[in-house]
Order: sequence, then structure tokens, then C-alpha cells
Amino acid sequence: MTEQPESGPDVRRDRLTRWRLVLGGNEADGVTGPDGAPVSLSAEDMRRDGALDALYDSERRGGLGGSAPRVSRWLGDIRTYFPSSVVQVMQGDAMERLGLRQMLLEPEMMRAVQPDVGLVSTLIGLGQVIPEHSRETARAVVRQVTDELEERLRQRTVQAVSGALDRSARTRRPRMRDVDWRRTVAANLKHYLPEHRTVVPERLVGYARRSTRVEREIILCIDQSGSMAESIVYSSVFGAVLASIRSVTTRLVVFDTEVVDLTDEIDDPVDVLFGVQLGGGTDINRALAYCQDKITQPADTVLVLISDLYEGGIAEEMIRRARSVVGSGATMIALLALSDSGQPSFDADHAAALAEIGVPSFACTPDLFPDLMAAAIERRDIGEWAALNDIVTTHETTQPD
Repeated sequence: MTEQPESGPDVRRDRLTRWRLVLGGNEADGVTGPDGAPVSLSAEDMRRDGALDALYDSERRGGLGGSAPRVSRWLGDIRTYFPSSVVQVMQGDAMERLGLRQMLLEPEMMRAVQPDVGLVSTLIGLGQVIPEHSRETARAVVRQVTDELEERLRQRTVQAVSGALDRSARTRRPRMRDVDWRRTVAANLKHYLPEHRTVVPERLVGYARRSTRVEREIILCIDQSGSMAESIVYSSVFGAVLASIRSVTTRLVVFDTEVVDLTDEIDDPVDVLFGVQLGGGTDINRALAYCQDKITQPADTVLVLISDLYEGGIAEEMIRRARSVVGSGATMIALLALSDSGQPSFDADHAAALAEIGVPSFACTPDLFPDLMAAAIERRDIGEWAALNDIVTTHETTQPD
């Protein structure tokens, strides 16, 4: 039996919409429906149309070329609104039309562009279409930016995390060499003897002796969606810094519909970034399942999910998995973005559902991330930490007026 071609109003409307997107610009004025009215686009189709116009409209050609952040956002948009086969074609066209190939091939032009996180996001987004002989140039730019970020963020991160580990290791039965005398005196002021002008310490406060054992396990679980490119850049740098702290073991996992463990490359942010495959679908539940399997000491584990929470898999399973992680005793945090780019786009329903089971969800700037990790290591209330730092959590944004 021969299969009948699809027909009906929905199919005709879909075909007309496709023609409208193909024509774009003023040429689209002639696309009308059966009733003679112009074909209207949905909000999502309008965003598709904008992404196509930015690349293919002859009057706007090259319009993104002068701004790395704009190119980066455009790359994220096309991965959101088009299938991977179309994205590959558009990325290849962008290399020529937006002047990116020339930028990569000419050292003088590359030096004229200010290397920053936006440019790095663009380069890793174009990783699959960068010519082989241009990869070293691209890696050099990425190396410059990640080295600068690491220099800026390393000291504060190491101090915050190491200090939190020390405070967590405080003991009431320290050896004399490990007594914290300032805190000991403060804790025993009620035992002050005026006649002897001294304090009789009934309770010593100090630090446990330093050991080489691992005291905390940190897992950075990073969404590879195109919109998360800037967050991936910062995560790779923080991963390298955390991996250098001996008393912390750090695992770095990236995911789309597949899960890739990049822990072996964690010492070098550049290797991490060029191991990322931006785009594709999103299966957060699968990523959480992988990370959960790697947790060996739940009470000493901090799992940081960095994602916009647009789950492409089964959302109910994702929430159940997160509840299981929290129930095991591990600390779990959902960062909707790790960047300086302002309020991110995210799935508010999923963020609220995570907040209800004890997983705080909010965006975090790189400058605050070290303090966030310190709070998590000390097992402080992350919601209170966020409030003290004027960070609005999704729990607050979803409360009724």
C-alpha cells in the first residue's frame, strides 16, 4: 500500500512558515496563507527569523562581526532553534560571512581583537568548523583569556576554600600547638577570675591537625547548551583551581544528551574547553545519574549543577534524582549561570521544583563563586548565604505576592 502524502491545514501552514523563514526580509511580503493574509510567525519563529537574518540578510551581512559577545549569543540561538545538521551549515557560513575565518587566519587581525570571555565562547562554539591550521591560533587566544582569569580568581578561591576546610576541621580537643587562643579566650570569658586577672579555659578551641586526606568531594556538572558557553569558560577555570587544592577532589562533567567526564583534562582549562561539544539536546537526569554514581562520601560532597534547567529528558525523573542526591546527605546547588552576563533565561518551573526539595537555584557571578563554595563546604544554609549577598533565588521569585 502506497503511503499517502501528508495534507491538511497544519501541514500547509508549516510549509508556508518554512517558506516565510527561507525568504526572510522584504521578500517575505509575498508569502500569504489560503485566505490571502500574510503568514504570521510565532514568537519562537520570530527568533529563528532573526538568527537567519543576522547571517543571510544581504543588508545586514557582517553585522555581528564587530562584537564577540553578540556572535556568541547568536551561536547559542541557532543551537536552540535549529537541528544540528542545520547548525553545522550555518556555522560554516558564519566563518565566511561574519569575517571569523579572516580573524582566525590573520595574526594581525587576531591581535586587534580584544580577547575576552565572549571571544572564547565564540571560539569554542565554532570548534568543529575552525580550520585545522587555525586551531593553534584559537588555542593561543583561549589560553591568554583563561590564564588571565585564573590569575584573577585563583588566590581568592584557594583562600576561601582552604579557610572553609580549616574552619570545618575545628575541634574542641586540640593539641596545644593547634589551639586557637583568640577563640578560646572568647569562648571562656565567663570563667574570668578578677582576683587573678586571668581566664580559666574550661574548653579549648582549635584546629584539627592538617592531613593529606581528601576532606571534600566537589563535582561540577555543566550543561553544554549553546547558551551556557560563558558559564563553561568560568567553570573550566574554577575546576583547574579547585583541582590544585590537595584536600579537595574535583570532578568535572559536561553533558547534553550524552555525558562526558573531563576530569582527566581538568588541570588545563584550554583542553577542557576544546573538549566541549556545544549544542545538542539536554538530559539533566542522565548527567545527575552519572554524578550520583561517583559520590563516595555524600556528607562531604558538594554537587554543583550548572544549567538553565531546560530538561529535554523526563523532568519528573530529574527531580526524583535530585531528591535522591539531597536525601543521601550531599549538598546540591543549581547555578542557572556562572557568568557576569546578568539574569539568565531558565526554566522557572524546574528551578522552583528543585528549590522545594532543598536544591537552591540562582545565578552566580565568578567573583562570588569562591565564597559560595566556602559556604557549601562549611555546610551553611545556601539560601541565607544568597540573601546576605543580595542574590535572588528562584524560591523567592516564585513566592506569591
